[in-house]
Amino acid sequence: MPLTSSRLLHLIALLCVAAVGAALVSQHLFDMPPCAWCVFQRLLFLIIALISWAGLLVGRRLPAARRVAGALGGLVALGGIASGWYQYTVAAEMFSCDRTFADHFMVNSGLDAGIPWLFGIFATCMDARVELFGVEYVLWAMALFALLFVLAIMSALRRD
Repeated sequence: MPLTSSRLLHLIALLCVAAVGAALVSQHLFDMPPCAWCVFQRLLFLIIALISWAGLLVGRRLPAARRVAGALGGLVALGGIASGWYQYTVAAEMFSCDRTFADHFMVNSGLDAGIPWLFGIFATCMDARVELFGVEYVLWAMALFALLFVLAIMSALRRD
């Protein structure tokens, strides 16, 4: 079964939704409250999923939309890598990550108050440092963003 741009975009969207699902399970079932950068990265995963599915939908009539969706998804994935890197190297060393870009964006957008079960900020970045199999969550997120970038660029370069 060849990896067409459509299959790649579906895979990208499903990986993003799975990542957010895993974060929600960690938060609500295992009591791992997220910080501002954590929920900002959730938002980026959801944006990538929406871009991917929109590219598929529009791509039915305009095939170039799948390539555009791949390119846009790749750009957002790069933003995810950058936000993860900032969280890991700077914000996680701070006693509070309020007044950072992620905190301002999530609060000013109203997402944290409007959808608190998904985007609520309940911990500082220092307190939100949690490991899964000996690796911090943020590093898992960065690895997934890197994989999404590669898949998105593959999708953008495909001519189905």
